[in-house]
Amino acid sequence: MSTKWWTANLFRKETRARKICLLILCSSLLLTAGCSLLPKENEEEVLPEITAPTISKKPEYEVRKETLETKVSGIGKLMSEREEVLFFTADSLHVQELYVKNGDKVKKGALIAKLDVEDLEKQLRQKKLEMRKLEVQMKETLRTKEDMDPVEYEGAVISFEESRQALTDLENEIAKATLTAPFDGTVVSVNVKKGDQVKAYDPIATVADTTHLLVAASFDKEDLQKVAVGMKADVTIQTVGDFTGKVKVIPTIQDDSNNSDGGGGNQRPNDDSIDKYLIVELDKKPSGLNRGNPLSVSIVTQRKENAILIPLSALRTIGSRTYVQVVDENGKREVDVEVGQQTSTDVEIVKGLTPGQKVVGR
Repeated sequence: MSTKWWTANLFRKETRARKICLLILCSSLLLTAGCSLLPKENEEEVLPEITAPTISKKPEYEVRKETLETKVSGIGKLMSEREEVLFFTADSLHVQELYVKNGDKVKKGALIAKLDVEDLEKQLRQKKLEMRKLEVQMKETLRTKEDMDPVEYEGAVISFEESRQALTDLENEIAKATLTAPFDGTVVSVNVKKGDQVKAYDPIATVADTTHLLVAASFDKEDLQKVAVGMKADVTIQTVGDFTGKVKVIPTIQDDSNNSDGGGGNQRPNDDSIDKYLIVELDKKPSGLNRGNPLSVSIVTQRKENAILIPLSALRTIGSRTYVQVVDENGKREVDVEVGQQTSTDVEIVKGLTPGQKVVGR
């Protein structure tokens, strides 16, 4: 009986132990599952280090002493000292013959072009025949002058003179239908072809003396007023090089309002005359120059030695006050100044600064 009790008691203990173990196992599983169902905690965000912005330092410039030059500049080309645009004064006629081409060398009087004036020549022959009849009539009039009424006689004379003048005008018009070279030179441009219909004063060709080339440049009206004959000029000719020279001729400053033709009628062509340009005489004429070479000209209109200069960006104005900010070991301070010449980059300080000081830019 005691053995049976011991066995039953042992079985109850084992059963209780299994239940405890099973309970512990279930609790562990529940805890594990519960943790997996909870939301994950956010990771801590790493913020970048914020650096305070640096305040940009304004530039500082040293007051310097240099030679100051004020210049004006223009652009132009090499032009012939003597050249002429050729044109007809007859209107609405066709080019019958063209005797030259671009680049041809011609002598004075050489044929350039001719218009088709066949109709005018027919009219001329007819008028000459009519004129012969009128001459016969005029001779008869002169024989009978004493028997004629003075008014009738005067009318006959006037009519005869009008007919003779019309004949002369037609001969002159036909003569003008032929263009010839005005001097020895080179044909530098031809603007028409054989058969073209041309109007009065249409450019036909240009003849130039290419043995005498000049530096010709255009300047603004305001700049021309600052230039005088004899001033030094720096010339840059494309494909040739840099040269020096002096102003030889200054063109007359024209009012643009005078260039209008007022409308109506054929006008003489506004040719590219050398008279419209400022002319520079080179100190030494180089070789290899060609008419039409582009160039630029720079002329010194004012020059001052040992001028006290600062950059234009360092100059400040408020109303009528002109000043700069000077910086030294004691910090910044404002100094009133008087200015002189000024270029696109520098300004001359007449009073208020000395070389070696430093000024603050903007």
